Amino acid sequence: MLRAYGPDCDGSVITSTGEIPAGATWIDLEEPTREEEMLVEQSLGFSVPTRDDMVEIEPSSRLFERDGALVMTVSVLFGVQEGQPQSEPISFVLKEGKLVTVRYVTPKPWLAFSREARVELGLVKDSTTALTRLLDAIVDRLADELEAAGAEIEGLSRDTFRSNDYERISTKELEAVLRRIGQVQTLIAKIRITAVSTARALGFLAASDRLHGPGCERTRELISSLSTDVSALIDHSAFLSGQLTFLLDASLGLISIEQNAAMKLFSWMAVVFLPPTLIAGIFGMNFVHMPELDEVWGYPMSLGLMLVSAVLPLWILKRRGWI
Repeated sequence: MLRAYGPDCDGSVITSTGEIPAGATWIDLEEPTREEEMLVEQSLGFSVPTRDDMVEIEPSSRLFERDGALVMTVSVLFGVQEGQPQSEPISFVLKEGKLVTVRYVTPKPWLAFSREARVELGLVKDSTTALTRLLDAIVDRLADELEAAGAEIEGLSRDTFRSNDYERISTKELEAVLRRIGQVQTLIAKIRITAVSTARALGFLAASDRLHGPGCERTRELISSLSTDVSALIDHSAFLSGQLTFLLDASLGLISIEQNAAMKLFSWMAVVFLPPTLIAGIFGMNFVHMPELDEVWGYPMSLGLMLVSAVLPLWILKRRGWI
């Protein structure tokens, strides 16, 4: 799908047999066909990145300048609302007053910015403004997702460390906490990937010659501000990752305590029931010379011995503070 935005464009779909308006400042390619790619290449005079080009991870393949075109590929977060956060590369090509974006997913900030661009034409008054505003929307979305992740971590902390001393956390609840920790950690990892990729792109853009000409002061200030914001997001994501690591260790420790408590219970039961079992075994042996078997007090005596042998170990353990 091919759309064009600009002061004279409303973001309508352009077919592969049509032509791109001369006043378009932002050309958005979503899962483009080869015909749509050729239409943009004819208008731009430059080959747009293919999907194979976009998945390259080397900086030289993701950030470069060739034939007067500035090419940047950024890993963008998507799929958070669906519960499956992922990062997918999106390419930005800046050449001859036009911004071309090539993507195979539609992240939330993309939808929001495209809607705003149809109403507020100042967002796409030129290609550089459209690029910086798009990156700004991506960074804002990362901040929102990090804030939501922080709130989820606070909830995990409350569930893990309950203030009621008499309320124990069951193993199933702790297993649920572990799953939630894994989900939040996955989200933060994807956020960090996007933040680092965006920081590299902003640094590359700030160093390009086209932003050091006259009239680019405002754009440079915005890029500098975005770089500062992204750095803060990276630091904050590292802080949240540290919190998750602590919660993971604490949850595993609590699970170990629960398991040790279960094993401790079985140990107490063995201590309590082993002496009576020993006595019962002794009196159950068929020896000829066991005079107490013929006495009236023999049966009550054996029961009393069993009771004393069960209570005495418990009393000793309690006295020593072992239970």
